[in-house]
Amino acid sequence: MSYKIIVDSCGELTEELKKDARFQSVPLELDVDDYHVVDDESFCQSEFLKKVKESPNCPKSACPSPQKYYDAYTSDAEHIYAVTLSAQLSGSYNSAQTARQMYLDHNPDKKIHVFNSCSASAGETLIALKIQELEESGCTFEEVVKQTGEYIESQQTFFVLETLDTLRKNGRLSNLKAIVASVLKIKPVMGATPDGQICQLAQAQGMNKALDRMVKEVLQRTKNREQRILAISHCNCPQRARKVKEQIERMMKFRRIIILETAGVSTMYANDGGVIIAV
Repeated sequence: MSYKIIVDSCGELTEELKKDARFQSVPLELDVDDYHVVDDESFCQSEFLKKVKESPNCPKSACPSPQKYYDAYTSDAEHIYAVTLSAQLSGSYNSAQTARQMYLDHNPDKKIHVFNSCSASAGETLIALKIQELEESGCTFEEVVKQTGEYIESQQTFFVLETLDTLRKNGRLSNLKAIVASVLKIKPVMGATPDGQICQLAQAQGMNKALDRMVKEVLQRTKNREQRILAISHCNCPQRARKVKEQIERMMKFRRIIILETAGVSTMYANDGGVIIAV
């Protein structure tokens, strides 16, 4: 069966997937004051980070319109899957669902499913890879939907940020907590709840200790590691990502570990120096 996998632009596609016609990224849009950018191949990370740092205001994102998803669903593929960032963080999931219903009203025999990743960034990437793996193994559409849903329920997301400014500005962290963390150089180790909300898992003093603690959290919380792919997304810190990868490889064995660069929306949340792990 032919298939197509659509991922909103919060999910980073590997270079290999970017060249695969069966994959498509649907972009969100970003604003920092009067600076506007579409989160596609035109996104310039260095310019965006500069604008964020200079602005006292919170950067904002706008989810893709239902029409953009509708256009992406227009395909000869027999099975179509969409993967969106957590519905707790964005309207992207609702937009994709609205477009699905619109499309099915005109094409009732089409098979389309929208997955709420309950994650973001590398978490979406891994879900897309899981769908591809199941499709390539010959699973039916219904089996792919079921097994991918189970995979999402088992997935874990972890991240450590160099700065808490964006989380503070958009109300996901109290001003007092952000200020105290900054003064004491405390770096929270963050994660996601099962329904995709941001939560704190642990904390450490200084970036290196926080990254060490994040790796330990991965070790403690991840089962069946040798059967899983682990993904590391970084925002403008490739050496830091490679160091985390090497540390993980010394402590535990995964089926595969991939490193990704954050795209626009993930850059907005991770900010300069942030590291995200999904598994």
